[in-house]
Amino acid sequence: MIHTYNISGMTCSGCKAAVESSLSSLEAIKTASANLEDHEVTLEMTKHLDIETLQNALSEKYKISEQTKTNVFGSSSQNQSKSEKSELKQLFPLFLIFGYILITSVLLNLDFWNISAFMLDFMGLFYIIFSFFKFLDISGFAQSFRMYDPLAKKVLVYGTVYPFIELGLGLLFLMRYKVEIALVLTLIVLGITTYGVTKTLLDKKSIQCACLGSVLDLPMTKATFIENSIMIAMAILMLIKTYAL
Repeated sequence: MIHTYNISGMTCSGCKAAVESSLSSLEAIKTASANLEDHEVTLEMTKHLDIETLQNALSEKYKISEQTKTNVFGSSSQNQSKSEKSELKQLFPLFLIFGYILITSVLLNLDFWNISAFMLDFMGLFYIIFSFFKFLDISGFAQSFRMYDPLAKKVLVYGTVYPFIELGLGLLFLMRYKVEIALVLTLIVLGITTYGVTKTLLDKKSIQCACLGSVLDLPMTKATFIENSIMIAMAILMLIKTYAL
């Protein structure tokens, strides 16, 4: 069953992530999706929970209340179609940035094409650009990141330093300095994150993707898994090529 509630107190993407995380922690909640602009939260439940239970899961900053819109039997096909279109619209910034990185990496190596140089430039630009968005709101990013990254959940400071790790790896790739170390770190860092993303997708949880920080509201989708997988695949290929020579 799906219920939509009014919620007050959300002022930023970090608040949105906190609300979704707190409500998702309840056993009967399958997914929690908050809307910052409409001050609403939509919950998919296995059984109905009263307002008091939902409120107790939240901090005192947020107040949740009933509203007349209720969909007990799930979304209709029309609503599902709108949801799919909305998701594609939300993911547009991610596809656009990914396209810019791809085209720039190709142009940098167009005159003297070298697949290894292309992959290093791609990975370097990927890290630099994605870290930029995380730096815009580090605390908001860290809070969203902890919702699915296993290491960030256990070591809270990891979410805060993660943008610096990405920036450092990006510079190493672009400067061609300590590339082997950067490749190994990429496998470790993105491997951990991809595990968390995969688990989130398999559990069918609706949470915010932190890949572009908390400034842009991106849903966690297969696109997140694919982008991480591409980076991991490139790192593996580069390591094989490096040690095969």
